[in-house]
Amino acid sequence: MRSASAGLLLAAGSGSRLGTPKALVDFHGERLVDRGIRLLHDGGCHPVVVVLGAVTVQVRGAVAVRNPRWRTGMGSSLRVGLRALPDDVERVVIALVDQPLIGPQVVERLIGAARDGASVAVATYDGERRNPVLIGREHFEEVAALATGDVGARPFLRAHPELVVEVPCDDIGDPADIDTPADLSALRAR
Repeated sequence: MRSASAGLLLAAGSGSRLGTPKALVDFHGERLVDRGIRLLHDGGCHPVVVVLGAVTVQVRGAVAVRNPRWRTGMGSSLRVGLRALPDDVERVVIALVDQPLIGPQVVERLIGAARDGASVAVATYDGERRNPVLIGREHFEEVAALATGDVGARPFLRAHPELVVEVPCDDIGDPADIDTPADLSALRAR
């Protein structure tokens, strides 16, 4: 029997523009890596895999794997994470560590789309595709093959528009990400 939905948190970067690895950043009393794990768990993902690289941190409630090629960008982290998922996983919700205003309801909606038949679902905000994304197991190999450099699943999504189910999430999340100290200050102030 297959496990329904796993979670994959990409948290390997060094945060070069931020000046510190994003996984370690404190956001309202919680490290971003812990917040991301909680997002996926609370949204209905089990198990959760976290891909680390620039730093190794202890995590609870997730399996941590290291991407030795983290400097090459998000693509290699996505490949490492997909390979680390148990064989019984039917689908995965992929989230980024630097988007702290995404709520678990976003993950729930993506999983709901999969239960309704979607093999690929993408959260949208103001009509724009952002993260997280849900990918069915039947697409893992191609997603991994197309993920290169600092690009994750985007090439796969562009290559297969007929598969993508857009899931509006404006009312339950904000895709703002943290790339610079100014971004972090602005999000902490919200």
